[in-house]
Amino acid sequence: MDRTDVSLIALRRILRATELFGRELARAAGLTAVQFRVLQIVAETGCCTPKDISTRMGVSQATVTSLVDKLQAHGMVDRARSEADRRQMNISITARGRETIANAPDALQQRYVRQFEALEDWEQAMLVSALERVADMLGAAKIDAAPVLDVGDIRKAT
Repeated sequence: MDRTDVSLIALRRILRATELFGRELARAAGLTAVQFRVLQIVAETGCCTPKDISTRMGVSQATVTSLVDKLQAHGMVDRARSEADRRQMNISITARGRETIANAPDALQQRYVRQFEALEDWEQAMLVSALERVADMLGAAKIDAAPVLDVGDIRKAT
């Protein structure tokens, strides 16, 4: 097998692992990977604004609003107007949201982060460079993407 085929197989394995994790998460928690990441961010901070989430994930506030709508419909987060600034909306996690996080499978990106951060600096730099090159080769270098391993469109909040 030549290197081109080996590289394509590796890419396919990455995509397939992401797809399988998304299915496992949907089955276990009833959420997409992107919705789950929003829930994690809210849980980490206790209470945050859509702008905080948007900045952290690198997506638009409209996308965050859609994702929070879904989480609120599932009873996993609450929205409340800020006491300090009535124009500002605060998002907080509910008991059901905390339970969902506790019972969810280990997130694929968390596994990746743990292993990536254990690498030497030079290995991290080499991987980042290679991944950026692959994104460029696929014409995806300028695509807006959050640091969430998910095969779906981030704007699609279902």
